Formats: sequence, structure tokens, C-alpha cells
Amino acid sequence: MDGTLKGSGVQVGFLTTSRLFHLVMKGMTEMVRLLVVDDEAKIRMLIRKYAEFEGDQVTEASDGMEAVRLCREDPERFDLIVMDVMMPELDGFSAVAEIRKTCRTPVLMLSARGEEYDKIHGFELGVDDYVVKPFSPKELMMRIHAIMKRVHPEEGNGREILRAEGLTIDFTGRMVQVDGKRIDLSPKEYDLLFYMAANKNIALTREMLITNVWGYDFYGDDRTLDTHIKLLRKSLGPYSKFIVTLRGVGYRFEV
Repeated sequence: MDGTLKGSGVQVGFLTTSRLFHLVMKGMTEMVRLLVVDDEAKIRMLIRKYAEFEGDQVTEASDGMEAVRLCREDPERFDLIVMDVMMPELDGFSAVAEIRKTCRTPVLMLSARGEEYDKIHGFELGVDDYVVKPFSPKELMMRIHAIMKRVHPEEGNGREILRAEGLTIDFTGRMVQVDGKRIDLSPKEYDLLFYMAANKNIALTREMLITNVWGYDFYGDDRTLDTHIKLLRKSLGPYSKFIVTLRGVGYRFEV
């Protein structure tokens, strides 16, 4: 049974193991963790709508002070920051200057003013792009993903990586990182995580998991699956929360 992966046009749904690597190489949608900073709730809502449609994850901040606090708490939490310039409490330029003291996360500035001075000032602070309001949400998303390709060129070169908070799954490199540290998984644990992550947000029955991870000729009992899920959750630490138990059905990798 197949379905369509949002934003790619590629048929994925419930992937068989034999099709998995091929589909990964064709281009699964990589999630970008965005921090959207704007004092206008409607602007934040608009960006969230388009970003989540493309499979990205959005955290909102209503002013520069909140953005600085979030970045100080966890400098690796976000892949990109969308920052408005004119805000109360702390303006966007000042917020970027403070954030740059603790992290180098790419920044795209939003402003109702398009003066050359503002753009130059932003670029001097290390801003990666500058978009003038009113803007096209589609163009904004294209600019965001263009920045990500520049920052991580290896990921645009046939390399597929899924990020969810501090969890990074490198499909092509068969590597998993938790909060920046590589973890060791058994081959079957990796196959199980790989399969579930490739079918993220889809309910996977126990039969489907056993068939596609262990094979049609598996003659053990389904407690083998439960044991591997338990081990996998232990390895993922705080991100074991992404593996959701569906009582009476199976599991879902929910991000």
C-alpha cells in the first residue's frame, strides 16, 4: 500500500525495505527546525502554515528577548532563524548580535523597510538573507531552503538527513546522533529506526514492521519487535518520545 510523501510527489506510504534506499536517494523531504521571531501573530501564523506544509518544524517567539533566551538555552536547537527587524523590547538587529555570541545559526531577516543601509547593517552582523515585507510565503520558503543548501551542501548532494529537535538520522550514512553525539545501534535497531522514520507520522502495524524489517520468512514471535523497540527507545534517550505506541495496532514515528 502506497501513499504520497508531502511536498515531494514521490510515492512512499508504507515502504518495503527493498524500495527504501532508492526513495531516499530520490529525495525525501528534510525537516528544517525554524525559529520564527515576529511581534505580529498573523505573520508568525502565516510562516508556520507554509513551513509545516513542507514538513518543517516551527517554534515561535514574539520578541527579540524571547528569541535570545531560546537560543541561549540550546544553541543547537534551531537550523534557521527568521527574524523581524522592528520589534518592541529588543529589535531584530540587536537580537541577532546577542544570538551570535552563543551560536552561528543562519538568520533570515524580515523588514517593512528596504533601505540599503538596513540590509548592509544586517549583512555586517552575519545575516544570511534579507526579505522585505510584504513578502510571498512561497518565495520565503524557497529562500529558507536555499540557505540550508548553502550551509549544508553535503545534504544537497544525494545525502538525506532527518532532524527532529536534537535527533539526527543520516539515512545515506547510516548514522544516528543524539544531541550531536553519535550513538551505536545494532544493525536491526538501525533498520527498524530507518523504516519507521522513513514512514514518519504513519501508523505502522506490528505485522508491517516485522515483515518489512525482519522479512517474510521470520518465524519468531512479535515479542522480538517489542524488545527491539525497547532497546531503540533506550538508545534515543529523550527522543524516544518520537516512537509512539498505538495500543492494539503497532507503532508510529511521530515528529
